[in-house]
Amino acid sequence: MYYSAASGSKRWRLRILNIGGEAEEHWREDGGVGMRVIFAGPTLNGAELSRADYEIRPPARQGDVYRAIVDGANVIGLIDGIYEHVPAIWHKEILFGLSRGVHIFGAASMGALRAAECSPFGMIGIGEIYEGYASNTLEDDSDVAQSHAPAELGYLPLSEPLVNVRATLSRCLDLGLLTGAEHDALQAAAREIFFKDRTYRYLVRLTFGETKRAESMLALLRANSVNVKLRDAALLMDVVAATPDQRFTPSTLWTFQATDFWNAEFPDAGAGHLD
Repeated sequence: MYYSAASGSKRWRLRILNIGGEAEEHWREDGGVGMRVIFAGPTLNGAELSRADYEIRPPARQGDVYRAIVDGANVIGLIDGIYEHVPAIWHKEILFGLSRGVHIFGAASMGALRAAECSPFGMIGIGEIYEGYASNTLEDDSDVAQSHAPAELGYLPLSEPLVNVRATLSRCLDLGLLTGAEHDALQAAAREIFFKDRTYRYLVRLTFGETKRAESMLALLRANSVNVKLRDAALLMDVVAATPDQRFTPSTLWTFQATDFWNAEFPDAGAGHLD
């Protein structure tokens, strides 16, 4: 947490290293301290975070958003979620929060997916990836999927998400670092690689084999990599920090339906109806 010498207000900073190694900084000032929660993990790798007036929790699984709401969160930002070996964050948790006036934002990864699905009920999506899912330009969940290390190792990314690979290849094409044919071949190969196996090294070797071009291409992709997920996550954190730490008046166009399954999972949540 940083303090402004001029006003004494709390300030936060998200610092991202860009392609040239220079720092891009996102600043926000806010005079209040409250319950703002952001769920994130591998997407924030590479960012230097200064603690702000929000709490960063691990990637969300089923029940985590509900628990944050019960804990008193008024603003929630969803970036990363876990889904493979545990139940994924439930849409109904998000609807529950919205029905209680909790501001809920999504971006970059699981958050972009859930925002595209829940936006009719008031969840707000942020960033390029969200826009892709909302417009059906992106359709596959695996476009944002990536393998990562466990929490003990800081959720270190172990593979490249397809959205970042596509953006990186487009940038290299625009810069004239690869030909149109190379771009198309790499794009096609990237789509076919299982998300856990998708690394730049594997991608270039699959496309070019054990050649000098493969080694030079690997260096080019790494030097010019574009991290769309991190960029969108930074936008979400801007918005979460700027959102008033108070709940809004819920929409009267729909009400929450507490089904038997919901009541069994969260018996202390209370009842309602979704029309």
